[in-house]
Amino acid sequence: MKGVIIAAGYGTRFLPATKTVPKEMLPIIDRPAIDFIVSEFIQSGIKEILILTSRRKKSLDDYFDREAELEELFMREGKEAKLAEIAPPDADIFFKRQTEMKGTGHALMQVKAFVGSEPFVVAYPDDLHIGKVPLAAQLIKKYQETGCSVMSALHNPPHLERYGILKLDSDNSHVVDIVEKPAPGTEPSQEASIGRYLFTPDIFPLLEEGWKQHCASGNPGEYFHVYALKKLMEKKKVVCAVIEGERLDTGTPAGYLSAIIHYAYDNPEYRKVILEEVGRLEGKK
Repeated sequence: MKGVIIAAGYGTRFLPATKTVPKEMLPIIDRPAIDFIVSEFIQSGIKEILILTSRRKKSLDDYFDREAELEELFMREGKEAKLAEIAPPDADIFFKRQTEMKGTGHALMQVKAFVGSEPFVVAYPDDLHIGKVPLAAQLIKKYQETGCSVMSALHNPPHLERYGILKLDSDNSHVVDIVEKPAPGTEPSQEASIGRYLFTPDIFPLLEEGWKQHCASGNPGEYFHVYALKKLMEKKKVVCAVIEGERLDTGTPAGYLSAIIHYAYDNPEYRKVILEEVGRLEGKK
C-alpha cells in the first residue's frame, strides 16, 4: 500500500502568509499540518509516500530531509530528545511537481507511475485526523474486507449542505452517487465525504478517459476526479467508511484556528492557557 498527498495548490485563502510559506507547512502549534498526515500514513503501515507539490513548495522537501547543522548541534550538546524531534520520518518520501494546476483529476494522473498496479491512499492536506486508529488504517481495513475503492465519510456533521453527500446502496456500504452541497432536506444520506480516499489502480483508465472528454469539450476549467469516481460507482466498486475519531478541517482560516485550539486543548499546559485567555477575554466584555 502506498500513500499520496496532493499538496500542489496555492492556498490563497491564507494570503499573505502563503505568498512564501506553503499552506501545508503552517503549524498546528509545533507541527506542520502535513506532518500529521505523514505520521498517519506511517502508523497505518504505509512506508512509500509521494507528495505532489508545485514550484513554490521546496520547503516541503527540506522539512522531510535531514538537518545536518541542527543534528550536529544537538549531538554536541547531548540533546537526544531534540534529535528525535528533527529526525526524518521512517518512510521513503518522494516528491513530484504538478507543473500546471488543472484540478484533482489531473493531479491524480501524475501519480500513476509511482503507484503502479497497487492500491493507494490519497490525502488532501486540509483534512487532519485525530483518533486511536489512524484514518488511513481504517480505509485499508475496509479495502481488505471489500476489495473496493474506499471513500471516507463523516456521519451527520453540522452543515451537511457544505459537503458532498454520499448516496448509498441498500447494503448501506456501496456508494452509488455523490451529491455536492445539497439543499437542506434533500440529502441522499447523512454521510459527508471528506478528503481521504483509498483508490484501486483501475481508477487510472477512467481518469484518462474523463481527461480526454474534458479536453475535447474545450473546457478551460479544472478537471476533477469525480468523473472517474462515479464510473467506479456504476461498477459497484466504491464503498464508504464512516470514520472513527475526529476530523480537523484546516481548509479555511477559521477551521485552521479551530484545529489549533482542538489540538492544544488535549495538552494540559496549553489547555490552561486557553482557559485563562478565554476568561480574560470574557472579562473585557
